[in-house]
Amino acid sequence: CELGYQEYETSKLIRNELDKMGIEYIYPVAVTGVVGYVGSGGPLFVAIRDDMDLYFTLNILLGGGAKRMLGEGILKNVDAIFGLHVSVKFPIGAVARRSDPLLATNGFFEAVINGKGGHAAIPHHAVDTVIAASNIIISLQSLVSREADPLESWVYIQSNSDRFGYHFSVQNFLVDIDNELYLQVVTVAKFQGRGAFNVIPDDVTIGRTFRAFSKEGFAKLKHWIEEAGVHRCNASVDFNESETPMYPLMVNNKDLHGHFQKVASDMLGAKNILEAASVMGTEDFAFLAEAIPGYFFFTGMQNENGEKLVSVHSPYYRVNEDVLPYGVAFHASLVTRYFLEYAVGSNTENVGFHEEL
Repeated sequence: CELGYQEYETSKLIRNELDKMGIEYIYPVAVTGVVGYVGSGGPLFVAIRDDMDLYFTLNILLGGGAKRMLGEGILKNVDAIFGLHVSVKFPIGAVARRSDPLLATNGFFEAVINGKGGHAAIPHHAVDTVIAASNIIISLQSLVSREADPLESWVYIQSNSDRFGYHFSVQNFLVDIDNELYLQVVTVAKFQGRGAFNVIPDDVTIGRTFRAFSKEGFAKLKHWIEEAGVHRCNASVDFNESETPMYPLMVNNKDLHGHFQKVASDMLGAKNILEAASVMGTEDFAFLAEAIPGYFFFTGMQNENGEKLVSVHSPYYRVNEDVLPYGVAFHASLVTRYFLEYAVGSNTENVGFHEEL
């Protein structure tokens, strides 16, 4: 397993396979990225981003690999882009999509609380950074419920702990106003001090992530985090946007939603087209969909035998390779149908697609 922007062996493997197939490509793109080209070289241009398939994006979750690749101009003339994510929630042969916002906008923060350290036996001679950090976390726990209109929201507060540390999160679910879904969450998943067990540290670091389903809600969360009280200490908040950029809201293009519906209905049948719930997850495909028309969806990989599959973000995750032919065939069909339907003078009425799987 290679870390973000260090996927040299993975890129080498991909390039070797492209060479075997005689597919032209550009490398490197944004350090380790690879972009392969298939076709005549003329318009229309359609891109596929499937983690490691044709449009080989890198460092998806935290480093904003797609943003860096986008910044190098590789999608300058692209008319549409498609991306998928496997899901253990849906059966093989089914796809899940959503026309409303699908994935949240996301940012990261780290706050360093500086005070005056001291011995645990005489805390009155110190300016306790642990207490200050705890107060900030409590403030973040309640900020959404106290800043939002209570007539428009209800709050679910979750705290859980084990002997290795603490996890704090607060979620605010707001009503659907003018067809826009408002939902916000702040999660402090890092609480780090230093020194011996009987020493109050000079500084404590807390941080992690905040998410929302609207640009306005996201901006408010960022402002509230900056204003959280620090209990006699000094605090500096770093959103570290150069290393972990703010991820935009993932909203599918409305025209491509109709295109997706037609292709999925022809290939899979209406019963295998499922509605995906909006989730607080984030994906750097959103950078691409913000720049050009994009469509992101889920393809199921749950077997008929009902075998319990672990989450794709679990260290015990194991891909069900039976899903691969479905994902490849569906992606290929989305692209070929796009060419047929959007090319000037196209006519797809007499073309059959049921046999593609």
